[in-house]
Amino acid sequence: MGCDGGTIPKRHELVKGPKKVEKVDKNAELAAKWKYCALSQEKLRRPIVACDLGRLFNKDAVIEYLLDKTAERPNTEVATHIRGIKDVTELNLTDNPSWEGEGRNTKGDRYEDMHCSMFICPVVGLEMNGKHKFCYLQTCGCVFSERALKEVKTEICHKCGDPFQDGDMVVLNGPKDDVDKLMKRMLEKRAKAKTKKSKKSKGPESVSKASDSKENPDSSQVDSVEGKTSTQTDGESSQSEAGPSGSASSSNGVKSSVGPGSKRSIQAMDEKSEVYKSLFTSHSSAKRTKAQTSNWVTHTPYHF
Repeated sequence: MGCDGGTIPKRHELVKGPKKVEKVDKNAELAAKWKYCALSQEKLRRPIVACDLGRLFNKDAVIEYLLDKTAERPNTEVATHIRGIKDVTELNLTDNPSWEGEGRNTKGDRYEDMHCSMFICPVVGLEMNGKHKFCYLQTCGCVFSERALKEVKTEICHKCGDPFQDGDMVVLNGPKDDVDKLMKRMLEKRAKAKTKKSKKSKGPESVSKASDSKENPDSSQVDSVEGKTSTQTDGESSQSEAGPSGSASSSNGVKSSVGPGSKRSIQAMDEKSEVYKSLFTSHSSAKRTKAQTSNWVTHTPYHF
């Protein structure tokens, strides 16, 4: 219980002060970045790939993510910028000859170096454990330390001999400033790729139009002539319709046709016979007087 003479409480036991900020162990943080997959949190094993932002992944984890993005996985925000397998580059890593594996200290009777890495720089020999900056080339996937690229300046890869440029180097697990620069570079590359695709898609259409115009150079002239003739015929037809109905407008004696908008009574046609005119209800023989019409209506099925 306390305060019975056997114990003496201290101030930190009686007064609650501010909580101490928990600090992340640097060794554990470096091991999580350089020894484990950023997506599946499993140990890195070949084949190992890297994205445009310099994060390390197991290739099988990236393929599973791309095949089913709806599955619930932790750390999916790390791979949201990966649209396909072309957005990652398989790394060409150099093994560390002093690496003995994970189970080298099973007895616990020897010193275990936390900074020992599976891979090293093939030029300088630095271990890829996070203490030194490492870069990979997007052209071939070879991995080197930044010190090696600065000391031995060349435009050809030290390992495979492929040419590269400064824009092909990507820092692995870099700080926030480097990640922001790599993000801008990635967005610019994707925008350029979109413009190239749009130009390629428009190219065959323009070539086909140009070939058609070369094969038929007088087609535009023919179209213009046809347009003129069509406008002339339309003007002549409108003039003929504007004249009085039933009048002949041709010098050869051919009668002009009545337009679809104008209605002409059959009884007013002089060229029709009386027998033909009597077939229609507008004839005088079909009309009835008031005395002949009935004042009641029968609803029989004959009227429908």
